[in-house]
Amino acid sequence: MNKNIRLLFIVLFLILLQVLVLNNVLFLGYINPYIYIAFVFIYPLKENRFPFLILSFLVGLSVDFFSNSGGTHAFSLLFIAYIRLFFIRVLFQKTPVDFHLFKLHQETFGKVFNYVVILTVIHHLILFSLANFSIYNLTNVLINTLFSSIFTLILYFLGTYILVGNKNE
Repeated sequence: MNKNIRLLFIVLFLILLQVLVLNNVLFLGYINPYIYIAFVFIYPLKENRFPFLILSFLVGLSVDFFSNSGGTHAFSLLFIAYIRLFFIRVLFQKTPVDFHLFKLHQETFGKVFNYVVILTVIHHLILFSLANFSIYNLTNVLINTLFSSIFTLILYFLGTYILVGNKNE
């Protein structure tokens, strides 16, 4: 029960951080960090994915509600939550038997980096594609995806290092 309450506080913190602070950040007209996607990275792996997918949808929908973005955050977060297990199986070589013992911060940095970068870029590409929804804005979609992904990744890894620290020492 303690882990569930801790996870709930982390989710609420990420949503509030996103809607109150980070949605008001826009550097150079392209860079807007979306740190709420860290929810997908920190949620524990389980056999039953349905509650996780529902919660991912609700987190995205709550960000949409405050951002007035019409469901783009809900869809993009739900999509990366759905494909997360595929990348865990491929990048970390984990099977369903390993899911209960899997902890992202115990894996090597290279694997974690690849995993987080791939899911972040996919999320941002879907988000900006749905927000622009035109082939004529392809350049804007790619520029927004690139710069926002870089800034999101910097904030994620910086926050992870500050909160978790280096466990190998």
